[in-house]
Amino acid sequence: MISVNGVAIDQDAIGREMQHHPSRSRDDAERQAATALVVRELLVQRTRQREIAGANEDERIANLIEQEIRVPEPTEEEIARYYRRNTLRFMTSPLYEAAHIFFPARQGDEAARAEARAKAEVLHEELGRNPRRFGELAKAHSACSSKEQGGSLGQVTKGDTNPELERAMATMDVGSMRVVESRHGFHLVRLDRRVAAKQLPLEQAKPWIENRLRTASKHRAVAQYLQLLAAGASIQGIELAAADSPLVQ
Repeated sequence: MISVNGVAIDQDAIGREMQHHPSRSRDDAERQAATALVVRELLVQRTRQREIAGANEDERIANLIEQEIRVPEPTEEEIARYYRRNTLRFMTSPLYEAAHIFFPARQGDEAARAEARAKAEVLHEELGRNPRRFGELAKAHSACSSKEQGGSLGQVTKGDTNPELERAMATMDVGSMRVVESRHGFHLVRLDRRVAAKQLPLEQAKPWIENRLRTASKHRAVAQYLQLLAAGASIQGIELAAADSPLVQ
């Protein structure tokens, strides 16, 4: 029997709570569920002890945490240090302007893919002789709706198109064309413009860093607070471990 200061944690309640704690084993899910209910009971008892007001139990717990836990604001030095140590987080993605002519072919259909590749290469040769025909040929041959804009994809950045096209555009010279194979078929790609990735200044990254540091600080403060509550309570039937335990989570 699990109890907190003499208040039993019902086994049926643990069973219901388990649905919120997916795990690799039933035992682990049950342990996490029981721990969550023990933590909640600790907080509920504390709200009663402190006579914390609120419309319901969740609101009273939130008000308790707000009143009893002080989260220090990140300092300018901490913000600057995080920025220096995580410069790659604060890089903009490259921006491309490109156009393509698309020949679809499903993966595994070798005949269709060979035909799509051949069509793309024929147009590649033709456009090498007369690049001004790109829009005309896109409208006549492309299976993408972009054909109505002469094959133009507009401005694209990371995640806007498939990874194969992204990798190709990252290595192409501006103004060049290339036949690119993707999982969807073959693309005759023309790169019109590239804006390189750049480092965001600290002032622009600062609000995000402040929020991240504040969240991490609150997590630590809540963990310490819960450990203090647990240390001062009589908890039977379950072991609440150290800082990396489900108690913190």
